[in-house]
Amino acid sequence: MEKLIACVHKRPDALCRLICFPWAGGGTSQLAQWGKLFSDSIEVFCIRFPGRETCLEEPFAKDMTSKVNEVTSVLLKDLKEKPFAFFGHSFGSYMSFAVALHLKEKYGLEPVHLFISGAHAPNSEAILPLKSTAVSDVKDEEVLSYIQILGGTPSELLHNEDIQKHLVCTFREDLRVLQTFSFEKAEMDILFSCDVTCFNGSDDKLYDLQAWQELTSGDTSFYELPGGHFYLLEPSNESFLTKHITRCIENAGL
Repeated sequence: MEKLIACVHKRPDALCRLICFPWAGGGTSQLAQWGKLFSDSIEVFCIRFPGRETCLEEPFAKDMTSKVNEVTSVLLKDLKEKPFAFFGHSFGSYMSFAVALHLKEKYGLEPVHLFISGAHAPNSEAILPLKSTAVSDVKDEEVLSYIQILGGTPSELLHNEDIQKHLVCTFREDLRVLQTFSFEKAEMDILFSCDVTCFNGSDDKLYDLQAWQELTSGDTSFYELPGGHFYLLEPSNESFLTKHITRCIENAGL
């Protein structure tokens, strides 16, 4: 449990858990710290993917299905115990959606709210170029350049050759996992009933967020915050996000 889940601020009496899923190549350091920004009613878990932090020696996940099964098996007891919400950014949005879908189909469980950030809807054609990129053909320099353009990684880390190599490797492996995720809405009888909130940065590329509306019978809302792809790391945006997420969870009538 402790290897896969980071919980910096434990709140065993919380009414709800917020499960956070980080971006490609990312660890738990930023989102796990959200725990201190929420009230005692919300406990924050952050998913730790293999190949980083305390899971550094663990082999990278080979596909989305095995990763979803692992996350679900570790979280299931806690998710059955009390209400939960999901927050995912970029790659984490797809990961959180895949886990939510599995929980709904196999266990009849779903989040009280799904918070999506910086990602196309999985049923959108806009995601296809990302899924069809030949990961093995992309040079390390191109991956590193892309990571630098996205931002979110301190420049001093990018100047360290060992960290560079590890970051490029984890990013590449996370993208490979994403490319194994197959979702066809036409095949789905089960839609979510929870509300969905989509966030994105005003200076980030355009995402097909509207298609998220097709995936739930609940309400879908959209918020654009100032900044690029990693707008959520700005303190003012972080404050907005945590306050808004708190309000949404409280309004879920727990």
